[in-house]
Amino acid sequence: MANNNVIIVGAGPVGCCAALILADAGIPVTILEAAPTLQLDMRASTFHPPTLDLLDRFGITDKLKEQGLITPTFQLRDRYEGLIVEFDVAGIADCTDHPYRVQCEQFKLCAIVAEMLKAYPHVDLLFNARAIGATQDGSGVDVAYERDGVETSLRGAYVIGCDGGRSAIRESAGIEFPGFTFPELFVTASLDEDITKTVPDMGNVAYIYDPEEWCAIIHAPGMWRILVPTKPGADRDHVISDEYLFPRVKFFAKLDHDPKLVHRTRYDVHQRVADTYNKGRILIAGDAAHLNNPVGGMGMNGGVQDAFNLADKLTAILLHNEDEGVLDRYTRQRREIAVEYVHAQTGRNKKMLEERDPEVRKAHYDDLRAIAADPKRTRELLLQTTMINAMRRSEAIE
Repeated sequence: MANNNVIIVGAGPVGCCAALILADAGIPVTILEAAPTLQLDMRASTFHPPTLDLLDRFGITDKLKEQGLITPTFQLRDRYEGLIVEFDVAGIADCTDHPYRVQCEQFKLCAIVAEMLKAYPHVDLLFNARAIGATQDGSGVDVAYERDGVETSLRGAYVIGCDGGRSAIRESAGIEFPGFTFPELFVTASLDEDITKTVPDMGNVAYIYDPEEWCAIIHAPGMWRILVPTKPGADRDHVISDEYLFPRVKFFAKLDHDPKLVHRTRYDVHQRVADTYNKGRILIAGDAAHLNNPVGGMGMNGGVQDAFNLADKLTAILLHNEDEGVLDRYTRQRREIAVEYVHAQTGRNKKMLEERDPEVRKAHYDDLRAIAADPKRTRELLLQTTMINAMRRSEAIE
């Protein structure tokens, strides 16, 4: 193929990882990023074991560990009763080289990979380049984009849309994105106080059950992040105000003073999966292909896993004359995982956190304690929540 350049739209974690894999194989890559620089996006901060295993291929995992927190355990807690159970990922150390989470904001991964890409002369990273859409023919794909007020186009062998939930690449290909948007917003507040000084048994990752207002607490480098849902219809500006956030942060962190918040954000939450991840030479990955609620930290991980799966298949096509039918397999492998594992698991996570029936909630707590007391059931739970089962299932799909 005369033109084997791959165009990647979006320089987030998924786009950067896909670019690195392709570039390392010797394939020319052009990345189009709408923003003027890499984005300081703090939304995702959990790297699960199978993702760490993949990133270790390029020595990235050690760099994340240097900038993040190694977290082998996670807790399930009740808002008023406190700790219910704690699980230790060391229980599945025989299934991964990294039996722990690394808590590290996703923008740090982007920065690490972008720096590594500088070593490849066949990689171009264009900022202020907003993709408009893509068209294709039998020999390539043309991606239209706007840069500095001028619209132009770039031709390549394939394009990978890693441009988020409102993907221009997905929409230009006519790929449907069915699903729904939750009626409530999610709000995250980050504070630089050590929560363990006021809640001594608080773990670095804790999910707190409550029918009225559940919470997820994540310890990231230099800060503790508290995520809570809002009521449906809540005012978007009010939910990131001191008036709204201070009482919630003070309650969950057990503070007797107003917190110093170093970051706050609110966002809509979706559960959607594209009908297909490939349409000819137009491909999608990450949030452009699937969106899910963040409880369990599976969204970014699923996207990075998409990137490795797809980039390896494109390498086989472009360098080793593999049949393009492997791209259909990419959709089968990754879409099924998004539906059967990521959506199913995150949906269950959210449902149980906000369960209103006290008897159902009590039965769930009792079952969690029974799981923690049973090594076999603990192992099954860990394989599911760390996404190892999802990776195994994906690899087995033909």
